[in-house]
Amino acid sequence: MKNYKNLFLGFLLMLTPMLSFAQKKKADKETAQWRYEIEAAGVGTQGTYQIKVWSYSKDANTAIEQAKKNAVHGIIFRGFPAKDRVPAQKPLAQSPNLEQEKEGFFKDFFATGGKYLKFVSLSNNGNIAPEDRIKIGKEYKIGVVISVNQALLRKDLEDAGIIKGLSNGF
Repeated sequence: MKNYKNLFLGFLLMLTPMLSFAQKKKADKETAQWRYEIEAAGVGTQGTYQIKVWSYSKDANTAIEQAKKNAVHGIIFRGFPAKDRVPAQKPLAQSPNLEQEKEGFFKDFFATGGKYLKFVSLSNNGNIAPEDRIKIGKEYKIGVVISVNQALLRKDLEDAGIIKGLSNGF
């Protein structure tokens, strides 16, 4: 009996990483559509943005995983409007076609475990307030508060030649 218990526990330990990988692959597939909303959530430390990202998915956990990618994507390509005492922020990308022009770079950048993770962290340990978990038909709309290190992200994209530095063009 003891051997069966150990065998079962070993099987569960092997299965857990595979389920996590499958969850991330699902997030990758759903993220490719870039369906999200972004809003200011508060004032972050200097060089960071505190934002709330609303992601859509049939699975609430997938929406939370997507929120990290969506937050970085939003800072690069969309920016966000002013809210309360937080000023609006323009996107880092100056060209509306940058994502298509640098498709190879961004495919790797936003891949599972990609470089985007270097610039993002979940606030509140990823806990979702009940009012930020909304069931819409067969999917969820999940609001996640995220901190994005905009200064480090900008520097990294400038160093890679993806966006122009702030000192260029003056």
